[in-house]
Amino acid sequence: MTETSARDAPEKDVGTAGKVRVWDPLVRVFHWGLVAAFAVAWLSAEELDTVHEVAGYVVAGLVAFRLVWGLVGSRYARFAQFLKGPAATLAYIGDMVRGKERRYLGHNPAGAAMIVALLVTLSGTAFTGWLMAEPDRVAMLPDITQIVAPAWADDDGDEYGERGKVEGALEEVHETLANLMLLLAAMHVGGVMLASVRHRENLVRAMVIGDKRAPGPGDIA
Repeated sequence: MTETSARDAPEKDVGTAGKVRVWDPLVRVFHWGLVAAFAVAWLSAEELDTVHEVAGYVVAGLVAFRLVWGLVGSRYARFAQFLKGPAATLAYIGDMVRGKERRYLGHNPAGAAMIVALLVTLSGTAFTGWLMAEPDRVAMLPDITQIVAPAWADDDGDEYGERGKVEGALEEVHETLANLMLLLAAMHVGGVMLASVRHRENLVRAMVIGDKRAPGPGDIA
Protein backbone atom coordinates (compact mmCIF):
# COMPACT_ATOMS: atom_id res chain seq x y z
CA MET A 1 0.00 0.00 0.00
CA THR A 2 2.42 2.63 -1.19
CA GLU A 3 1.67 6.20 -2.16
CA THR A 4 2.59 7.46 -5.60
CA SER A 5 3.37 11.13 -6.13
CA ALA A 6 2.19 13.06 -9.17
CA ARG A 7 5.51 12.71 -10.97
CA ASP A 8 5.26 8.92 -10.71
CA ALA A 9 1.73 8.70 -12.13
CA PRO A 10 1.48 6.59 -15.30
CA GLU A 11 1.64 8.96 -18.25
CA LYS A 12 -0.61 6.72 -20.33
CA ASP A 13 -3.48 7.39 -17.92
CA VAL A 14 -3.50 11.11 -18.63
CA GLY A 15 -5.78 12.22 -21.45
CA THR A 16 -5.35 15.16 -23.77
CA ALA A 17 -7.60 17.34 -21.63
CA GLY A 18 -5.60 16.67 -18.45
CA LYS A 19 -8.01 14.03 -17.19
CA VAL A 20 -7.29 10.63 -15.69
CA ARG A 21 -9.62 7.64 -15.68
CA VAL A 22 -9.91 6.70 -12.02
CA TRP A 23 -13.25 4.96 -11.46
CA ASP A 24 -13.94 2.04 -13.77
CA PRO A 25 -17.51 1.36 -15.00
CA LEU A 26 -18.14 -1.43 -12.48
CA VAL A 27 -17.17 0.77 -9.53
CA ARG A 28 -19.55 3.46 -10.77
CA VAL A 29 -22.40 1.00 -11.32
CA PHE A 30 -21.79 -0.42 -7.85
CA HIS A 31 -21.78 3.02 -6.23
CA TRP A 32 -24.98 4.36 -7.76
CA GLY A 33 -26.70 0.98 -7.69
CA LEU A 34 -26.03 0.78 -3.96
CA VAL A 35 -27.40 4.29 -3.44
CA ALA A 36 -30.59 3.36 -5.30
CA ALA A 37 -31.01 -0.06 -3.64
CA PHE A 38 -30.54 1.28 -0.13
CA ALA A 39 -32.94 4.15 -0.80
CA VAL A 40 -35.59 1.71 -2.04
CA ALA A 41 -35.01 -0.57 0.96
CA TRP A 42 -35.33 2.33 3.38
CA LEU A 43 -38.46 3.79 1.80
CA SER A 44 -40.20 0.42 1.52
CA ALA A 45 -39.36 -0.81 5.02
CA GLU A 46 -42.76 -0.17 6.62
CA GLU A 47 -45.18 -0.76 3.75
CA LEU A 48 -43.80 -2.99 0.99
CA ASP A 49 -42.22 -6.09 2.46
CA THR A 50 -41.51 -7.81 -0.86
CA VAL A 51 -39.88 -4.72 -2.37
CA HIS A 52 -37.89 -4.21 0.82
CA GLU A 53 -36.65 -7.79 0.78
CA VAL A 54 -35.67 -7.68 -2.90
CA ALA A 55 -33.82 -4.40 -2.35
CA GLY A 56 -32.02 -6.02 0.57
CA TYR A 57 -30.85 -8.88 -1.60
CA VAL A 58 -29.61 -6.37 -4.20
CA VAL A 59 -27.66 -4.56 -1.49
CA ALA A 60 -26.13 -7.84 -0.30
CA GLY A 61 -25.18 -8.80 -3.86
CA LEU A 62 -23.58 -5.41 -4.51
CA VAL A 63 -21.58 -5.60 -1.29
CA ALA A 64 -20.38 -9.11 -2.19
CA PHE A 65 -19.36 -7.88 -5.63
CA ARG A 66 -17.44 -4.94 -4.14
CA LEU A 67 -15.53 -7.21 -1.81
CA VAL A 68 -14.40 -9.34 -4.76
CA TRP A 69 -13.71 -6.32 -6.98
CA GLY A 70 -11.65 -4.81 -4.18
CA LEU A 71 -9.26 -7.72 -4.60
CA VAL A 72 -9.17 -8.24 -8.38
CA GLY A 73 -10.53 -5.00 -9.85
CA SER A 74 -8.89 -2.03 -11.47
CA ARG A 75 -6.13 -0.11 -9.72
CA TYR A 76 -8.16 2.47 -7.81
CA ALA A 77 -10.86 -0.08 -6.94
CA ARG A 78 -8.47 -2.31 -5.02
CA PHE A 79 -8.37 -2.22 -1.24
CA ALA A 80 -4.60 -2.57 -1.35
CA GLN A 81 -4.40 0.74 -3.17
CA PHE A 82 -6.38 2.91 -0.77
CA LEU A 83 -6.65 1.25 2.65
CA LYS A 84 -4.29 2.80 5.20
CA GLY A 85 -3.48 2.05 8.80
CA PRO A 86 -4.97 3.89 11.79
CA ALA A 87 -1.96 6.19 12.14
CA ALA A 88 -2.09 7.35 8.52
CA THR A 89 -5.86 7.80 8.69
CA LEU A 90 -5.72 9.85 11.89
CA ALA A 91 -2.87 11.93 10.46
CA TYR A 92 -4.94 12.68 7.37
CA ILE A 93 -7.97 13.65 9.47
CA GLY A 94 -5.70 15.97 11.45
CA ASP A 95 -4.55 17.55 8.20
CA MET A 96 -8.21 17.97 7.19
CA VAL A 97 -8.96 19.82 10.43
CA ARG A 98 -6.05 22.16 9.71
CA GLY A 99 -7.07 22.51 6.06
CA LYS A 100 -3.77 21.07 4.84
CA GLU A 101 -4.75 17.64 3.54
CA ARG A 102 -3.21 16.49 0.27
CA ARG A 103 -5.30 15.58 -2.74
CA TYR A 104 -5.58 11.87 -3.49
CA LEU A 105 -6.44 10.73 -6.99
CA GLY A 106 -8.25 7.71 -5.59
CA HIS A 107 -9.85 7.37 -2.16
CA ASN A 108 -8.15 9.39 0.56
CA PRO A 109 -7.50 7.67 3.94
CA ALA A 110 -10.63 9.13 5.55
CA GLY A 111 -12.73 8.07 2.58
CA ALA A 112 -11.20 4.60 2.74
CA ALA A 113 -12.14 4.27 6.42
CA MET A 114 -15.67 5.35 5.56
CA ILE A 115 -15.90 2.71 2.83
CA VAL A 116 -14.98 0.01 5.35
CA ALA A 117 -17.55 1.33 7.82
CA LEU A 118 -20.25 1.43 5.15
CA LEU A 119 -19.51 -2.08 3.88
CA VAL A 120 -19.48 -3.54 7.40
CA THR A 121 -22.72 -1.78 8.35
CA LEU A 122 -24.44 -2.76 5.12
CA SER A 123 -23.35 -6.38 5.59
CA GLY A 124 -24.79 -6.44 9.10
CA THR A 125 -28.02 -4.81 7.95
CA ALA A 126 -28.47 -7.26 5.09
CA PHE A 127 -27.60 -10.27 7.25
CA THR A 128 -30.02 -9.41 10.06
CA GLY A 129 -32.70 -8.69 7.46
CA TRP A 130 -32.08 -12.10 5.89
CA LEU A 131 -32.43 -13.78 9.28
CA MET A 132 -35.69 -11.95 9.95
CA ALA A 133 -37.21 -12.92 6.60
CA GLU A 134 -37.62 -16.56 7.71
CA PRO A 135 -37.87 -17.36 11.44
CA ASP A 136 -36.35 -20.82 10.91
CA ARG A 137 -33.11 -19.21 9.76
CA VAL A 138 -32.32 -18.17 13.31
CA ALA A 139 -32.12 -21.86 14.21
CA MET A 140 -29.15 -22.10 11.85
CA LEU A 141 -27.19 -20.05 14.37
CA PRO A 142 -27.47 -22.09 17.57
CA ASP A 143 -24.68 -20.26 19.36
CA ILE A 144 -26.41 -16.93 18.86
CA THR A 145 -29.83 -18.18 19.96
CA GLN A 146 -28.37 -19.76 23.08
CA ILE A 147 -26.89 -16.42 24.06
CA VAL A 148 -29.73 -14.13 23.05
CA ALA A 149 -32.79 -16.23 23.93
CA PRO A 150 -32.19 -16.61 27.69
CA ALA A 151 -31.58 -12.89 28.02
CA TRP A 152 -34.91 -12.10 26.35
CA ALA A 153 -36.92 -15.12 27.51
CA ASP A 154 -40.29 -14.80 29.26
CA ASP A 155 -40.36 -15.60 32.94
CA ASP A 156 -42.25 -18.81 32.27
CA GLY A 157 -39.55 -20.00 29.86
CA ASP A 158 -42.04 -20.41 27.03
CA GLU A 159 -40.28 -21.49 23.82
CA TYR A 160 -42.45 -19.32 21.61
CA GLY A 161 -41.92 -16.38 23.91
CA GLU A 162 -38.18 -16.85 23.58
CA ARG A 163 -38.42 -17.00 19.81
CA GLY A 164 -40.43 -13.81 19.76
CA LYS A 165 -37.88 -12.04 21.91
CA VAL A 166 -35.03 -13.22 19.67
CA GLU A 167 -36.88 -11.96 16.60
CA GLY A 168 -37.55 -8.68 18.38
CA ALA A 169 -33.88 -8.34 19.23
CA LEU A 170 -32.91 -9.02 15.61
CA GLU A 171 -35.38 -6.42 14.39
CA GLU A 172 -33.95 -3.87 16.80
CA VAL A 173 -30.40 -4.58 15.64
CA HIS A 174 -31.53 -4.40 12.00
CA GLU A 175 -33.17 -1.00 12.51
CA THR A 176 -30.19 0.31 14.47
CA LEU A 177 -27.81 -0.67 11.68
CA ALA A 178 -30.09 0.91 9.07
CA ASN A 179 -30.15 4.16 11.05
CA LEU A 180 -26.38 4.01 11.42
CA MET A 181 -26.18 3.66 7.64
CA LEU A 182 -28.08 6.92 7.27
CA LEU A 183 -25.63 8.66 9.60
CA LEU A 184 -22.62 7.23 7.77
CA ALA A 185 -24.12 8.18 4.41
CA ALA A 186 -24.64 11.76 5.61
CA MET A 187 -21.03 11.89 6.84
CA HIS A 188 -19.86 10.47 3.51
CA VAL A 189 -21.76 13.12 1.54
CA GLY A 190 -20.36 15.80 3.82
CA GLY A 191 -16.83 14.53 3.27
CA VAL A 192 -17.34 14.46 -0.50
CA MET A 193 -18.63 18.04 -0.47
CA LEU A 194 -15.73 19.22 1.69
CA ALA A 195 -13.13 17.53 -0.54
CA SER A 196 -14.82 18.90 -3.66
CA VAL A 197 -14.54 22.46 -2.32
CA ARG A 198 -11.04 22.09 -0.90
CA HIS A 199 -9.57 20.58 -4.06
CA ARG A 200 -11.80 22.44 -6.55
CA GLU A 201 -13.06 19.21 -8.07
CA ASN A 202 -16.59 17.85 -8.51
CA LEU A 203 -16.26 14.41 -6.98
CA VAL A 204 -19.90 13.50 -7.64
CA ARG A 205 -19.37 14.16 -11.35
CA ALA A 206 -16.16 12.13 -11.22
CA MET A 207 -18.11 9.15 -9.89
CA VAL A 208 -20.53 9.53 -12.81
CA ILE A 209 -18.05 9.87 -15.68
CA GLY A 210 -15.07 8.10 -14.09
CA ASP A 211 -12.51 10.83 -14.81
CA LYS A 212 -10.72 13.18 -12.45
CA ARG A 213 -8.27 16.02 -12.91
CA ALA A 214 -4.75 14.81 -13.63
CA PRO A 215 -2.51 14.84 -10.56
CA GLY A 216 -0.51 17.98 -9.90
CA PRO A 217 2.51 18.67 -7.71
CA GLY A 218 1.96 17.34 -4.22
CA ASP A 219 -1.02 15.18 -5.19
CA ILE A 220 -0.96 11.48 -4.37
CA ALA A 221 -1.75 9.25 -7.31
